[in-house]
Amino acid sequence: MGIEKEGLRVSRKGGLSQAPHPSALGCALTHPNITTDFSESLLELVTPPLPTAQSVLNFLKDTQHYLYCRLPKDQSFWPASMPCVIRGKTYIPIAQYGSSNRGKMKTVYRQGLANRYGSVMQVIAGIHFNYSFADKFIQKYCELSEKDQNKDEAYMAMTRNVVRYGWIVPYLFGASPAVCKSFLKGYHQHSLVEFNDSTLYEPYATSLRMGDIGYQNLREDEAGVKANYNSLSHYVHSLKLGMTTPCSDYEKFEVKVNSEYQQLNANTLQIENEYYASVRPKPLLEPGRKPLDSLSDKGIAYIELRSLDINPALSMGIDEQQIHFLEVFLLFCLLKDSPAISTREQFEIDNNDQLVAHEGRRPDLLLKHQTKEISIAKLGAQISADLASCATLFGASYVQEVGAIVKRFDDPELTPSAQVLSKMKEQGQGFFDHINTYAKQYRQDFLSNEVNQMHFDYLDEQARASCKQQREIEDSDTMSFDQYLAQYFNQV
Repeated sequence: MGIEKEGLRVSRKGGLSQAPHPSALGCALTHPNITTDFSESLLELVTPPLPTAQSVLNFLKDTQHYLYCRLPKDQSFWPASMPCVIRGKTYIPIAQYGSSNRGKMKTVYRQGLANRYGSVMQVIAGIHFNYSFADKFIQKYCELSEKDQNKDEAYMAMTRNVVRYGWIVPYLFGASPAVCKSFLKGYHQHSLVEFNDSTLYEPYATSLRMGDIGYQNLREDEAGVKANYNSLSHYVHSLKLGMTTPCSDYEKFEVKVNSEYQQLNANTLQIENEYYASVRPKPLLEPGRKPLDSLSDKGIAYIELRSLDINPALSMGIDEQQIHFLEVFLLFCLLKDSPAISTREQFEIDNNDQLVAHEGRRPDLLLKHQTKEISIAKLGAQISADLASCATLFGASYVQEVGAIVKRFDDPELTPSAQVLSKMKEQGQGFFDHINTYAKQYRQDFLSNEVNQMHFDYLDEQARASCKQQREIEDSDTMSFDQYLAQYFNQV
């Protein structure tokens, strides 16, 4: 398992840092553990694949400690999914990756996202949980399965169930029920109400990040591009269709203006990553190859769960109990029967996801399951029984931890989203002040921790190596950017 944790660099005053990616952190293009996402100010901490929750959290903790020690004194690391104070899109610097064709492609892709969806939406942060079962286990599971599955089919069946039951992740772990008013400046239609003069919220929301003010692909849905999880070939084909279908809305931006690229192309998806999904089957990446091609040729290496909010009440945004629950949930998704998802069921799934994001803690909330309406508490109880069975396969401590978390189905006040609102009310703070209190506290706590010198030395070496590698990539370019893009997209 592995974790990718995003977070904004913010100034002491609480605005988005305008400073470039700190040189002490190395080069974002090639650093394996500290990189950037959409913005130069949106950091991403990446752990390698490790065998236990404890080892993943230790790596993340030491990397976050290193980050605090290397960040300039006037900057901090924002510990929530929804952003700090945003002063319009001009204040959101797009990530830069140097002068190589590979680096330029990453920046142009982000420029395209800014033009298509606006920059503000792109600075929402989250945690991605990457997971694979041991090869021996999957092999044995496929042998024993009555369905005569291979590894890819087993992973796709599991992925369908993650899509089907995925609403339980924002319900149980969503931690973004409120947002700074500056985030929604310019939004004419939304369902949020005033919490105080600086904050908007929804009383029963679990994860606004996963709702309709979060990162969306509504235009892709309208254009008929929808990831199809019914088999690996269906999945690859559905995304390739999006990458090769021109979109009139995006053609109006033009690909190039005065020889400057504004997007990689004018198709519905510039590249497959543009399709926002709460879960993705992933291959092991091969340099210079499109991930979908690697997925077709080499198969699924792991599953990426993308629907996790950063919990501001936890110094790393996630803890061991939550990771253990996710392991049990993914095993449940593998073992549970997983028929193909029909168009009608997909509509139900999308509807459930939006309802839970915006109103998940509403006591009388009804979801759709197998065409019938059912209360969220009752459906939660049914799934909890299956999760309890799966937890026994991991051992007594997992049974206990899963039992503690599923209590949130009976009592929504135990959910992180309810806790966030409760603390804001208790402390008389709006969203920004509440999260900024945590930001200052965590910075202070981490800087007073004892340094893991071996890990710091490792990251110093990675910083040096990443910049050396970036220079080598830049020096080895032999073609123009136009040629590079043509070659990349013409790969068969």
